[in-house]
Amino acid sequence: MKIGIIISQNNPETVWNAFRLANFSLNKNHTVKVFLINKGVECKEIESQQFNVKEQIDKFIALNGKIFTCGTCLKFRKKEGVCPISTMEDLLLIIEESDKILSF
Repeated sequence: MKIGIIISQNNPETVWNAFRLANFSLNKNHTVKVFLINKGVECKEIESQQFNVKEQIDKFIALNGKIFTCGTCLKFRKKEGVCPISTMEDLLLIIEESDKILSF
């Protein structure tokens, strides 16, 4: 199954769980693409003693998961992303080619 995950917030527990699900899905041989938008583009800066977001993101990348980051959202926040800058066209393509879309 092709799964698209859209992360639009920077709440540590939410982002941690989104990437945990993404990693679990990859381990079950699904294809997973994550698109970071809005506050989600800040996920690489999340620091939490309870929820190790960075560990989950690193695991996702190691499992060959694909991350896309909204360039407009990054520019608005004057930040750099965890991956190459993406556009609404990339997000639409993920939506069109996915069997399921999940939004966090």
